[in-house]
Amino acid sequence: MLTSKQRSKLKSLAANLSPIGQVGKEGIGENMLASFSDCLENRELIKINVLENADGTAQDIGRELAERLNAECVIVIGRKVVLYRYSKRKNFKHIELN
Repeated sequence: MLTSKQRSKLKSLAANLSPIGQVGKEGIGENMLASFSDCLENRELIKINVLENADGTAQDIGRELAERLNAECVIVIGRKVVLYRYSKRKNFKHIELN
């Protein structure tokens, strides 16, 4: 669970990110989950765009993605979802949340 200070830092870092993918009417597929998981492992922080024709709200999709990816849903702004997961990679410059 993220503290409000950690969440604030991640929000500021995410402001400059471009969305790496999108969730549409097809929903969340296994290939999409694998792709998002790889991106989280490589970047730790990702932004995803939720299309208007997606089943469910951006909040619901953000919660589902976070749960299925073992990640934290940092924030949902409009139709953008920001997810964070600590990378298990070694020799990687991790995002410092202190």
